Amino acid sequence: MFSKIAATKSTDSAWDNIEKVKIKIQSADAILIGAGAGLSTSAGFTYSGKRFEDNFPDFIAKYHFKDMYSAGFYPYKTLEEYWAYWSRYIFMNRYQNAPKSVYQDLYNLVQGKDYFVLTTNVDHCFQKAGFDKYRLFYTQGDYGLWQCSKPCHNKTYDNEPMIKRMVAEQENMRIPSELVPHCPVCGAPMSMNLRADDTFVEDNGWHIAADRYQTFVRCYKDLNIVYLELGVGGNTPGIIKYPFWQMTYKNPNAAYICINLSEAYIPTEIKKQSIGIAADIGEVLTHIKNRLAEQTA
Repeated sequence: MFSKIAATKSTDSAWDNIEKVKIKIQSADAILIGAGAGLSTSAGFTYSGKRFEDNFPDFIAKYHFKDMYSAGFYPYKTLEEYWAYWSRYIFMNRYQNAPKSVYQDLYNLVQGKDYFVLTTNVDHCFQKAGFDKYRLFYTQGDYGLWQCSKPCHNKTYDNEPMIKRMVAEQENMRIPSELVPHCPVCGAPMSMNLRADDTFVEDNGWHIAADRYQTFVRCYKDLNIVYLELGVGGNTPGIIKYPFWQMTYKNPNAAYICINLSEAYIPTEIKKQSIGIAADIGEVLTHIKNRLAEQTA
């Protein structure tokens, strides 16, 4: 439906729309949050620059990597070196808190509402900020989980204790060989539970979360719901962006809100139901938080 029309970028003043967003969220029966990488970037989880340079100087010196993300695809010659890199990467982006309070501000905004979160992020920031784990669907996996690389079975494994050991015990860009993880069933090397190809394991928890998401969508498909899209880019629009457009189009009681620093687009068909804000998500949430504080002062 929307592929035949050009999505127009929001040119409205971001700050003129803040009050509208606040009112829409306050008056909604429910809020479905769709979160992409831009939300975590706003929270300070950047993959290049000083944060990357401070934590990976040895890998940068050896391989001349430019950013954390692309370095994860490098064909390291040994599993010891591979896991030295990835354990550091996972520790930073899964087991450390985000530098900024963006997720906490978002939680405070929707707390008390019937909400659900659909996200392609894999950094666990929602749960660390207080979001109910039963209201979350991580579609693309979790940095905190391992799976068999084949995979020989559909089960995932928590990796926190081993990741922390790998970080603590690695030397010269290598972890001890005895820490290299292998599948407990077939003995193959373990891999991250991240959707990159057809080996991605959708375990029992994944399917339960998917069912909860579909139940939430069905419950509010005709009611006063806000589809709040935050930091979603164009890499996988079929997961969040396009479904949010379609559900808004089918429901005249719905509102679609898109907050994105560089990609705040609104389709013509739902323009009257939509608000687009081209600004940093954290700044927008701070502005809303301050306005709410003024109201209650």
